[in-house]
Amino acid sequence: MSAQTPSTQPPTSAPSSQGQGAGRRYDPRARRRDPNARAEDGFRETVVAINRVSKTVKGGKRFSFAALVVIGDGAGTVGFGLGKAREVQGAILKANHQARKNITKFPLVGDTIPHEIVAKFGAGRVWMKPAAPGTGVIAGGGVRAVLEAGGIRNVLTKSLGSSNAFNVVGATLECLRRLRTSEATAKLRGK
Repeated sequence: MSAQTPSTQPPTSAPSSQGQGAGRRYDPRARRRDPNARAEDGFRETVVAINRVSKTVKGGKRFSFAALVVIGDGAGTVGFGLGKAREVQGAILKANHQARKNITKFPLVGDTIPHEIVAKFGAGRVWMKPAAPGTGVIAGGGVRAVLEAGGIRNVLTKSLGSSNAFNVVGATLECLRRLRTSEATAKLRGK
């Protein structure tokens, strides 16, 4: 019997030198995101809703996710997107990409909106009214996410139709699209 020499290679069950588990590769996109962090282009991302849906197939159920994301720069620019994927992170990335394509700019008067407005999207209806300084954002759920992303700090709102987050966010953005300043209205009338 010959004596065995110690091997120079590390055991295969030890983690790799990168600090990750065995067999895992480092993925920079998989890092955890700070919801209030701003991207390099100045937009802040807010995940409003994540919906899990299932499809029954021969072998059981297949689950997928739909994510609703709102982005905004806090200065009168906001957008929203819907992404669907097999995993939550994939759905959020798709929604973020779609939100950047659906950007809406709207006028601000100080830190509120110029006038009262009601708009509809699907079955959702949203009413908005300008408020005095110090009032704050009187809104809930999806409406609050859109208004805070857009930089509105004083406003009164009410959701009049469906409570579905997708329709409420769409109706809120429709309200913001229809806003006009008094100067813009006068210019349209030729005054």
